[in-house]
Amino acid sequence: MPPIGETLREARMRQKLDIADVEERTKIRAKYLRALENEEWGLLPGPTFVKTFLRTYAEVVGVDPYLLVEEYRLTEERNEPPELQALAPMPARDRGRDRGRGGRRPPQRPPRRGGLIAAAVVVMVVGFLLVLGLTGGEDDPGGGGGERAATTETTTTKQQPRARQRQEQPAPTGVDVRIVPVEATYVCVDNGPGTAVVFENTLDAPRTFRNRRQVRINLGKRSAAVSLNGKPVAVQESAEPIALDLTRGGSSELAAAEAPCA
Repeated sequence: MPPIGETLREARMRQKLDIADVEERTKIRAKYLRALENEEWGLLPGPTFVKTFLRTYAEVVGVDPYLLVEEYRLTEERNEPPELQALAPMPARDRGRDRGRGGRRPPQRPPRRGGLIAAAVVVMVVGFLLVLGLTGGEDDPGGGGGERAATTETTTTKQQPRARQRQEQPAPTGVDVRIVPVEATYVCVDNGPGTAVVFENTLDAPRTFRNRRQVRINLGKRSAAVSLNGKPVAVQESAEPIALDLTRGGSSELAAAEAPCA
């Protein structure tokens, strides 16, 4: 069977649909649809979502969803670490074996008398503490409120550093551009005006280009998915060429005269 992503992409192209059309019909975000086609499972929320997305996508483009899901289970889920497999729930038939011969559960032992006494003691202690807390609150009406205010203030103080940490996450230190062609496409790549050409050829397989500051690409036709530091770049499929300037700050379209190898 062909790879999962290739099967989905070919089915979509046969129906003359682009990613935006599939996104509208499935209500699945475009970046997840591209991740399915590129088999970038790490960009998806998890195995459960992957199988759900595969079924939905397959039904829209007319592919048997059962075959895709089974292929994913055979090629990807079996590679899970043993410790995750050990956490899987025991099948019902295995639980039945543990009940003893004939499917009967082993007889339950009656609770020991000592355990009942210990439970009664615990209940009495809890009741005493509850009464003590209620009567103590009457002597200090504002005491409880002060403790709650202090607890709230402490919780807020602990949450603030976490919020600052999320806001202060460092920006990417370089430019990582990945090109995944839908079909064989002419590609020219350099690292800015006046720099040497890094790549100029027909690209028919995914390829990544990296630079510290800038990557410029020239696509002979818009039949490729482009991502910048793991985030998809909007490229509407068509037979027209497109040139992009990609930096740590984002992406922008270049004029034809400014494109690499122009």
